[in-house]
Amino acid sequence: MNGFKKISAEEISKNTFELIGKDWMLVTAKKPDGTVNTMTASWGGLGVMWNKNAAFVVLRPQRYTKEFVDSSDSFSLTFFADDYKKQLSYLGSVSGRDEDKITKAGLTVAENDGVPYFEESKMVLICKKMFVQEMTEDSFILKSIPKEMYSAGDYHTLYIAEIESVWVK
Repeated sequence: MNGFKKISAEEISKNTFELIGKDWMLVTAKKPDGTVNTMTASWGGLGVMWNKNAAFVVLRPQRYTKEFVDSSDSFSLTFFADDYKKQLSYLGSVSGRDEDKITKAGLTVAENDGVPYFEESKMVLICKKMFVQEMTEDSFILKSIPKEMYSAGDYHTLYIAEIESVWVK
């Protein structure tokens, strides 16, 4: 990982509410045929689960990237400097089914042990899936959430992944 330095997950210095909720991240995975896709996400979290540093991400069923995450054991979460907000917005609004959105966004795919990430990012989390669970209407204690967030019935799938490594520039 040229230009990156490996740190521990505990050394991530930025507030994760800001990192994910305001700065956004790219969720990126590769299918067995070698194709790569990514999507912008602003929902998720970082924490500890089963005594492991973990990332929590949710993907809706219609997102093309979900096929990639489902077909792979690992994925990356990448974070960018503020001047990439336009690219992140684009990558969250266009489907990789319809065009080569990674190339159009001007990003360079690289790999760490077969897991794709972007050279332009400022931080990369290499994540290995540990748990997958589809959300259902019955899962919600707060019944207003399905009405407000899932009027189309397109409930997210929750992925909990071990953070295997963290790389920063």
